Amino acid sequence: MQHQPQNRAAGFTLVEIAIVLVIIGLLLGGVLKGQELIENAKIKNGANDMNGVLVAYNAYVDRFHSLPGDDGGTLTSLASLQARGANWLNVTAFGNNNGVIAVTQAQVFTSEGEALAFWQALKAGGFIAGNPADIGVAALPRNAFNGLIGVGSGVTPAAGVAALSVCLSQVPGKAARAIDTQFDDGVPNGGAVLSTVAVAGVNTAPGIASPVGYSDDNQYTVCRSL
Repeated sequence: MQHQPQNRAAGFTLVEIAIVLVIIGLLLGGVLKGQELIENAKIKNGANDMNGVLVAYNAYVDRFHSLPGDDGGTLTSLASLQARGANWLNVTAFGNNNGVIAVTQAQVFTSEGEALAFWQALKAGGFIAGNPADIGVAALPRNAFNGLIGVGSGVTPAAGVAALSVCLSQVPGKAARAIDTQFDDGVPNGGAVLSTVAVAGVNTAPGIASPVGYSDDNQYTVCRSL
């Protein structure tokens, strides 16, 4: 009598299953690590956004002995500004030479007040990248979180004499905490960095700083004294 060969049971062995699980674990670990690297890069770029405006602001004052966005305002000074170079022929907004950059909290992420003049001046002087002819919200630079970079007076610090501030909108909670910790005390309502809880996806103007710690579930408008 001939014996028929027995069919091998279909399926995976424990070793094969273990190998698959290891591969899946490695893939998941790589994805999570990649996301962490992207988040850290955005945090670094967000901090650099603030530093870049600070450096540009001080360099402008050092070169021209006036505040960006505040100089100009008369025919004589207008001609003087345009004599600085061809880029200045595209500038459409000038300040009033009173020694103050007049941008309120509500105007931080708009081109109202002297905000438009501020950004046009920095661009025309070559201190930041961009077209000096841009107007409206388009004149404001984008930050690392796809929000805006704005400036305004009276936002920071939490106590003492109000100072001109640079602000980032649409900053995720984790990034806001990291930026605050890098520059200040990591507390949203204290020190030289203040953060306002924002509407997700909206360029929320800075206001009363959050009285509680940062939440990863929220977005923030983060402001730092210049």
